[in-house]
Amino acid sequence: MSGRFDSVPHRRSLIDRRAVAERLGALPGGQPGAMRAAATAELKDALAIGRAEIARRLEEHPSRGLEAAAAGAFLVDQLLRLLWDFTVERLHPNHNPTAAERMTLIAVGGYGRGEMAPHSDIDIGFVTPWKVTGWSEQVIESMLYSLWDLQLKVGHSSRSLDEMVRQAKSDVTVRTALLEARYVWGDTALYDEAARRFKAEVQHDTARAFIAQKLDERNARHRRMGDSRYVVEPNVKEGKGGLRDLHTLFWIGKYAYNVGEPAELVEQGLLTKKEFRQFRRAENFLWAVRCHLHLLTRRAEDRLTFDVQREIAERMRFADRPGKAAVERFMQYYFLQAKMVGDLTGVFLAHLDEKFAARGGRFGLPTLRRRPRKLHGFVLDRGRLALPSDDFFRSDPVRLIELFQLADLHGLEVHPLAMRAAARDAKLVDDVRCDPRANALFLELLTSPRDPETVLRWMNEAGVFGRFMPDFGRVVAQMQFDMYHHYTVDEHTIRAIGLLNRIERGALADDHPLATAIFPRIVSRRALYVAVLLHDIAKGRHGDHSILGAEVAERLCPRLGLTPAETETVAWLVRWHLLMSDTAFKRDLSDFKTILDFVDRVQSPERLRLLLALTIVDIRAVGPTVWNSWKRQLLADLFDAAEEVLQLGHKQKGRSERIRAKQVALGGLLGWDAARVDAFASRQTEPYWIAEPLDVLERNARQVDAAGVSQLSIEAQVYPERGATLVTVYASDHPGLFYRIAGAIHLAGGNIIDARIHTTRDGMALDNFLIQDPLGQPFDEATRLERIKSGIADALANRAKLQERLKARPLPRLRADAFPIEPNVLIDNKASNRFTVIEVNARDRPALLFHLAYALFQSKVTIHSAHVATYGERAVDTFYLTDLIGDKIESAARLKTIERRLLEAAAGQDIAQAA
Repeated sequence: MSGRFDSVPHRRSLIDRRAVAERLGALPGGQPGAMRAAATAELKDALAIGRAEIARRLEEHPSRGLEAAAAGAFLVDQLLRLLWDFTVERLHPNHNPTAAERMTLIAVGGYGRGEMAPHSDIDIGFVTPWKVTGWSEQVIESMLYSLWDLQLKVGHSSRSLDEMVRQAKSDVTVRTALLEARYVWGDTALYDEAARRFKAEVQHDTARAFIAQKLDERNARHRRMGDSRYVVEPNVKEGKGGLRDLHTLFWIGKYAYNVGEPAELVEQGLLTKKEFRQFRRAENFLWAVRCHLHLLTRRAEDRLTFDVQREIAERMRFADRPGKAAVERFMQYYFLQAKMVGDLTGVFLAHLDEKFAARGGRFGLPTLRRRPRKLHGFVLDRGRLALPSDDFFRSDPVRLIELFQLADLHGLEVHPLAMRAAARDAKLVDDVRCDPRANALFLELLTSPRDPETVLRWMNEAGVFGRFMPDFGRVVAQMQFDMYHHYTVDEHTIRAIGLLNRIERGALADDHPLATAIFPRIVSRRALYVAVLLHDIAKGRHGDHSILGAEVAERLCPRLGLTPAETETVAWLVRWHLLMSDTAFKRDLSDFKTILDFVDRVQSPERLRLLLALTIVDIRAVGPTVWNSWKRQLLADLFDAAEEVLQLGHKQKGRSERIRAKQVALGGLLGWDAARVDAFASRQTEPYWIAEPLDVLERNARQVDAAGVSQLSIEAQVYPERGATLVTVYASDHPGLFYRIAGAIHLAGGNIIDARIHTTRDGMALDNFLIQDPLGQPFDEATRLERIKSGIADALANRAKLQERLKARPLPRLRADAFPIEPNVLIDNKASNRFTVIEVNARDRPALLFHLAYALFQSKVTIHSAHVATYGERAVDTFYLTDLIGDKIESAARLKTIERRLLEAAAGQDIAQAA
């Protein structure tokens, strides 16, 4: 077993066991408790010196992960041996042990494998021949107390040989831990007996069941971790493509083939020499990342969160490149290694499948139909698409595309050995990139009505996708260093294609009724799928990815076989793929100039339909919690308003008719007569009717009616359609009203996600706020709703002392602090005919909207509407303003002052001082 740590250089500089043993031997005798404390102090010093040396070596050679992990296990080995000897020789000597008092100490789990990160648990086992004796119990207890005093996290067990066998048979977790058991110290004959019994009584003839259990366990773990190796805050140990997946391969190889070291996987034919080198490279890198992560966080942390990614990239000596930060290059390399782990897993399982699953179904893989007759030279191997010969791709490289197109066409899975050959021969596709047949097959797959997402993901895993389309290859495994995007660019793109396919098939009609309804009217279907593929193709380049992506589209579309008209459409969609979301979420849709400017860019109903579908799948594919009914409503409102203009010309005829229809519908909901509805309607401005949906109009009308002549009415109620709480304030309008309401909502723990501000024709403010709690959920408890209402009332009556209370309130946003965002203020006097439009970009933080609104109050302007959008750590707040007499703000000096105040507020400076 000594050879396990041969890779660790200069072991004596980690710990000089002989020197420490001499110091322990020189400790004076006395009470066992005092002796144990003195020994523990010696061992603690040795542990600290060893850990510091491991950290120093990792700093000096930051990519030597396996060496660091082995050094950690070696250090613990030596400490345990020293502690064992001291305990049995000095603390609890037994000069004439019986046969029952023999005992051996084993390392299990990861420690048993000889790998430990700096703050990993130490998993050990005490094995006795029969029931634990009194002496054995004393030794075990004393050693554990010493290890706890060393502040080590210890996972321990004490079992007799019979108990070990019984528990390993009944519990796969125990069996897996014991599979990697390694002798540390104690009775060697007893250890040999334990190893023999485990192999004969537990392991023998149970390989198939063990493999099935480990694969089920792996699948459950992947689901728990997000079921993608491309989540942008991956778990290095447990996540898909992480260390645990590599360990699973080794466990299965060890259990089924009795391999002792990973290198023996090659001798058994489970991996080729090249694949084993890839295995070791991925393992070494992942261990390096994990060790750096533990040292940086000073705890057993395995999640690679945003706040540590940048520093680990720096520690591992990744450098900035034009258009790509060091942290993005580091994470791209991480995801490439995770992808490699996935590829190796597929190959490995194929071999297991051949050996162990011949008599039954395949491991963890669905049963698929086996019907196709025409396979163009490919063959079926138990329902999977396979190759007739090893040189099949070399004789015609177009087959590298055809393999995946046939898999989609016939609903087949690709045999892992065919995937291995495709990965090996992927470079051959370079020669057929411009082949019309290859491009036609790819376009057929991309626009498939079946399941293009799954097959394109296989194509990407094999490396064929990125070789066939080098522009796509540049974004494979590329992360975007922000809190908004949950996946790498290639994974986001493939998910978006899958979502578009599901919308077209009507599978998402409940979530996307408008997109589902308009899809049959889309003429340029091929252009839409290609635009989804290319919309983020230029991410990570130096410049605007929308403009650069449009240039890629103009070059690439003709190669794919698209017509000049389709190419123009794709390039336009890629160039403007953010237009609809930016307009819907950052602009006032009740301002008709907003609609006209949007329509001026879109120009045709077909482009509008295409842009809606592209916008929806782009947002949905960002992450599981990004899409909501509020965004759906805003996009639908913009679509309806733009379609109306495109069909009717630039007239407001449809607008007035739509307002009148809303007023009639409102009367029906309220059960009011026409005169009563008209009395309410005459008090409201035209933008109010455009901006608010019918259900909010009804709630507002009932609140205003109930308030009567009162100068203040505040309502707070759950608004499930938006996943938020609707807070409505009806009050006498006066300067500073908005910032006071925003401050009170924040003090009550609320986060404002949208604000619609209206002033009635008779001088009352009718303001609607959508708010959520810090976890993105609506406030739904009566006590919390009452707290919000009373807080707003106090703020409006100037009883709240907002500034002092907000200063005293802590503002923890540690994850967002990982992202340097320079505040930016954009002033636009052309976006509206009536208002000055100001957009503020800043790092999102609690009370941001309050500070911005207070800065505007200090600037003596009137806020007519506010639009709040957040993109992970970035907030974009847009305000429609006039001066106090209702005119646009034209003075350059005054606009400069407003800009300065907003920049100071966005940066978190004390705006009361800045005023």
